[in-house]
Amino acid sequence: MLKFLGNQTGGRFCDGISRRSFLQIGGLAMGGLSMNQILAAEQKAPKATKSGGLGHKAVIMIYMPGGPPHQDMYDLKMEAPREIRGEFNPIKTKVPGIEVCELLPRLAGNMDKLIPIRSIVGAKDRHESFQCLTGRLNERQPAGRWPEMGSALSETQGSTSPGMPPFVALSPRMQHRPYNNGKPGFLGGAHAPFKPMDDGKDDLKLNGISLDQFNDRGKLLRGFDQFRRDVDNSKTMEGLDAFTQQAYGILTSSQLSTALDLDQEDPKVRARYGKGTGKHQGDGAPRLNEQFLLARRLVEAGVRCVTLSYSFWDWHGSNFKHARTNLPDFDRAMASLVEDLHDRGLNEDVTVIAWGEFGRTPR
Repeated sequence: MLKFLGNQTGGRFCDGISRRSFLQIGGLAMGGLSMNQILAAEQKAPKATKSGGLGHKAVIMIYMPGGPPHQDMYDLKMEAPREIRGEFNPIKTKVPGIEVCELLPRLAGNMDKLIPIRSIVGAKDRHESFQCLTGRLNERQPAGRWPEMGSALSETQGSTSPGMPPFVALSPRMQHRPYNNGKPGFLGGAHAPFKPMDDGKDDLKLNGISLDQFNDRGKLLRGFDQFRRDVDNSKTMEGLDAFTQQAYGILTSSQLSTALDLDQEDPKVRARYGKGTGKHQGDGAPRLNEQFLLARRLVEAGVRCVTLSYSFWDWHGSNFKHARTNLPDFDRAMASLVEDLHDRGLNEDVTVIAWGEFGRTPR
């Protein structure tokens, strides 16, 4: 299931343009899908079978930093004067009565699998990922700060297997710091995401140490941990213990490294997603289409929550030119992910949500 989020608010942001809020605030809600619903669905989920299904529920969250222009994507204002509604034309979709931008033909063909949502309110007009990743406002926070949803799932559900972290963040470090994400908040470091695009990938290597030597080092670490437990009962110590256990499981298993190896993917499937570009766009993220494929491989391998950041949408001018560059790549990557999940029988177990911190009005 794919959800585009957007709704009218009265605020204005850095360029004076009024915005549309992209997020419902409160309780880690995601467009009406709340944490307790995810956990309840997890309990009811059947075990994985050869005919499809994961045996656990998973979420792929695609953050579009900067505020994607929904009025040029899936909410075109065709009844408005041309100077208001813009230069793009709508095209029909697979669902009668729903039209989208002409630059999104593959999503149009998959509209029976998608849900555009235009009725969500309560967010603040801020260039930051916090609201999208936590479902809360970045103010009046408890000690330690609110955790991201992936960290909450890590705390409540844990790993599906010793070799897979429950939460993986594919977002690279971005120039505009409030766009960055991957914070566990008051849940502590034990529930921080694994970040293969940041510093995490080096942790997958044994660096010349044999498995036997690693096991000996594991005994040494456990000895230190026991000593520290005697003098430190804080969340930090708890996090270190959990990190040690998770690192041990990852280093002695090939599950995660295999999921991250796109060379093991069917070349035809990989080509369908396209590549995009690894160059950072503006002060946001690269436009890496293959991260959508990585996300599918990770949830299929057992990760409960995968987050990624895609491109840069705070254009401040030449909007239609930027849309012609970004929307076709987004259409290709997102449609491929949705089709892939359905083809593999994973659509009942994986929720995909694409959003930015707000949308835009024509003027």
